Amino acid sequence: MVTPSPYYQPPPSLWPAVGSLALLAFASGFVLFLAKAGAGPYLMLAGGLLLVVMLYGWFGMVIEESLAGKLEGQVDKSFRWGMVWFIFSEVMFFAGFFAALFYARYIAVPDLVTAQSIWPGYLGGWPTAGPGSKEAFTPMAAWGIPAVNTMILLSSGASVTWAHWGLQNGRRWQIVLGLLMTVLLGLIFLGLQAHEYLEAAFSIRTGIYGATFFMLTGFHGAHVTLGAIMLSVILGRVLAGHFTADSHFAFAAASWYWHFVDVVWLLLFTFVYCL
Repeated sequence: MVTPSPYYQPPPSLWPAVGSLALLAFASGFVLFLAKAGAGPYLMLAGGLLLVVMLYGWFGMVIEESLAGKLEGQVDKSFRWGMVWFIFSEVMFFAGFFAALFYARYIAVPDLVTAQSIWPGYLGGWPTAGPGSKEAFTPMAAWGIPAVNTMILLSSGASVTWAHWGLQNGRRWQIVLGLLMTVLLGLIFLGLQAHEYLEAAFSIRTGIYGATFFMLTGFHGAHVTLGAIMLSVILGRVLAGHFTADSHFAFAAASWYWHFVDVVWLLLFTFVYCL
């Protein structure tokens, strides 16, 4: 007698190949765009559209499998561990940028002040545009839009948790309202961050300070955008009645990701803005 496998084995699919082709087209178009080749933007657009089609088709197939009860048991546990390791990879991603910030601020700048033979008269200090730079700039203040954005993201973390409680207790109105609030707060955060960028008295070219500031806050903004898209999809699935109190991994995974984004912002607000 053959023991049934605890894993669901999906049928062969073309979606991984389509996704690879989409990413190749998008990356190639981006390179051509940087090289100022005429076809670059069009290839990027084609790759982006193909990627959207792939995501819709592939995730739609997975949703159908989930609704059919094929992704329970060991498969569900594998999905949860997969999300945990994905978030861990994102932690390491941001850790690299924070490490660059700390290295520049606490090691590289003091060493350059000590080694006056390299840049005579360099006084160091933080923030700095770097030795030899005569560019005067005003660093981003913490108490203003960044403080407001901190309250916005903390509130969004509370609202998505409130929505999760609603799902666990079968209160549909609470789930919908909580998710709507979370997505709206995320969009407000992004709007304020865009305004902050437009009003900034420096750019990514303003030495190590400008580079680390825009890389850290820019990638965080990209993650907020992705999180808002994920929660919007989850909201659509909630309205379609896809989740129950006992089966809602996709909802939980999106909320985990959103809480991760919140924690990263708290670190950003502390080490990039306040200190």
